[in-house]
Amino acid sequence: MNGLYLDNAATSFPKAPGVAEAVAGFLTNNGCNINRGLYTASFEAANIVYETRELLCNLFNFPKPENVIFTKNITESLNVILKGLLKPGDHVIVSSMEHNAVMRPLASLAEKGVELSTVLCNNKGELRTSDLCLHIRPNTKAVIMTHASNVSGTILPLEEVGKLCREHNLFFIIDCAQTAGFLTIDFVKLKADALAFTGHKGLLGPQGIGGFYLNDKLASLVEPLIEGGTGSASESVLQPNYMPDRFEAGTLNLPGIYGLNASLKYLLSEGITTIREKELNLVHRFIQKAQTIPGVQLIGPEPKQDRTGIASLNFPHLDNAEVSYQLFISFGIMTRCGLHCAPSAHQTLKTFPHGTLRFSFSHFNSIQDVDYAINSLIKSF
Repeated sequence: MNGLYLDNAATSFPKAPGVAEAVAGFLTNNGCNINRGLYTASFEAANIVYETRELLCNLFNFPKPENVIFTKNITESLNVILKGLLKPGDHVIVSSMEHNAVMRPLASLAEKGVELSTVLCNNKGELRTSDLCLHIRPNTKAVIMTHASNVSGTILPLEEVGKLCREHNLFFIIDCAQTAGFLTIDFVKLKADALAFTGHKGLLGPQGIGGFYLNDKLASLVEPLIEGGTGSASESVLQPNYMPDRFEAGTLNLPGIYGLNASLKYLLSEGITTIREKELNLVHRFIQKAQTIPGVQLIGPEPKQDRTGIASLNFPHLDNAEVSYQLFISFGIMTRCGLHCAPSAHQTLKTFPHGTLRFSFSHFNSIQDVDYAINSLIKSF
């Protein structure tokens, strides 16, 4: 890809070393399905799928590989969990920083009788758990929350939220689209019941592969959204109840799983802490320099506060989209401008409806990339 890519919060580029080779290797040398054939290639592919479940368990400290479910992305994962769990009369709580992957399924469910409360975060996207307590009702069933905002990079206090959910016997469902591969995520420590992930962002894998984890209690309650062939219990017209077959009807994205397998091995070898520290150094440098430019407004936490590798800027006297366009046309810098599929977050951050110009860094970027982006930004005015 020519130019400077700074849109990693949308999808990462470049991918981890070995990902492209793993995808091509499967398509070239194997290409078969799993759970359907009594031959070596099918068994080899099944072993890679199971190994990938194990790698994900290692990454997120989850105890049961069979409860790792593959989907095509985190949006599908959240739809499966929310629409399979929530029934009319149930009440759920979210933060005001949620992405539409959470808000749109819940809006659809609200039309069918599911009740929804939103905990308002402050204008930096920060949440107080004491505010969440005020929304708990006798019929509250679950809390669904993003780990970090895709707009501002604000990290929410999920450990505190998980403890609160456990105290009130609520299911805790986590959207870690922006933190998987960046933060150390401990499913047990967070006291989570479900965690949804995607492969193509911080996990540095290909598009079209994601998934979710369910503990046993929630797995027994969530109804499958899609049913069909699994290669198991084929004598029955009913979907198998055991995991992972309960939620994995049809052919999996095996090329995507092979690619994810390679990216997870890279992440585990590099270390999440090492990756996070490099990204934070880059985003801190970018923010500190950007804040010295007249007419630039930082949206979200200050540089040294807890955040991901995202910097969202607003230009009160300019059109954000025009700045984004000029950065690309004149300097080859690829960013994202607008609402980032998170209008609720922008309403919270006071950037609705115009949105922000978002720069999102990867540990593959360099200090030279940061300085080039800043100098280009100055020249774009």
